[in-house]
Amino acid sequence: MRQHLALLEEEGLVEYGDERGPVGRPARVWQLTPKASEHFPDAHASLAIELVEAVRETFGDKGLKDLLAVRSQRRLELYRARMPGPDAPLERRVSTLAALRRESGNLAEWAQEADGGFLLIENHCTIAAASQVCPAICGEELGLWRTVLGGNVSVDMTEHMLDGDRRCVFRIRERSPR
Repeated sequence: MRQHLALLEEEGLVEYGDERGPVGRPARVWQLTPKASEHFPDAHASLAIELVEAVRETFGDKGLKDLLAVRSQRRLELYRARMPGPDAPLERRVSTLAALRRESGNLAEWAQEADGGFLLIENHCTIAAASQVCPAICGEELGLWRTVLGGNVSVDMTEHMLDGDRRCVFRIRERSPR
């Protein structure tokens, strides 16, 4: 396996980073590079980009914003139907959100931090291409999560693919009562 990965790395198709865990040696995490995407044709990304640009050209920024609001409302209804209520333990709400995100193809996972907070980690983003031409899509997603997790929860992005990170990571915490 290492020989195959070394060859793919030489060709610029994969790259890795070492990630420290709580114990033991760092784990080597491999990922495809943008160059590797050429080997996996996918018209969904270009279609999404073309649609975002066409909506903006036809209806302006306000039209695009309205379209994103409709999408967010539909996703909110879908998520609310499956999410536990705001009184459920935060762990259960985060776990359910991660499952919903996995079902959407985002390769989501979650972990609890030592301080009681949580991380929601997305190792793949199904909206990455469209977000490059319309970053507001990411903002809509983040707003959706804040709504379904409940008003007593803060959600902050700590890593973002659009910033060049290999994944998107969100820190989720219950707010202190005032």
